Amino acid sequence: MESNQKSRSLIKGTIISLVIATISLVLFILPAEYNIDPTGVGKSLGLTVFNSDAKTTAPTAAEQSLHSKQESVFITVPAGRGIEYKLVMKKYSKTNYEWITSTGKLYVDLHGEPKGDTTGYFESYAIATANQMKGSFTAPFEGSHGWYWKNNSDSDIQVQLVFDGDYIIEGLK
Repeated sequence: MESNQKSRSLIKGTIISLVIATISLVLFILPAEYNIDPTGVGKSLGLTVFNSDAKTTAPTAAEQSLHSKQESVFITVPAGRGIEYKLVMKKYSKTNYEWITSTGKLYVDLHGEPKGDTTGYFESYAIATANQMKGSFTAPFEGSHGWYWKNNSDSDIQVQLVFDGDYIIEGLK
């Protein structure tokens, strides 16, 4: 009889362990590791952000445009002129960036413009005259965010801009 009780306890413990393991797999491991979230709990807990490359369904056009990989672009700022390079970002999304010029310094204004604003309002995050800059910024509002470079020299200056984060590339403006 004592052996029978031990067997039942062992079976009961095994079943309970399997149930707990299955719940952990579905609620935590699948969302965090594979971006598979059948219950929605992983998204609510922020676990799906750990693996942004894996998709369980075909991505929408907007998801295809969102970037989480590193991008590198070369931009020529003409002599005596200014240009802008922009990213569309959601509120509180973050972008890391680094840019460097081929020669010379540029005036730069890293700034953002709120989505839908028609007043011309923009908010500057960094203003400088430099030949390189490195940093990150978190968008305080949804809209267009990026760099305005002005070349005050007599010759064109090329900029290499490297960035990553959560954005949709708007490009040159």
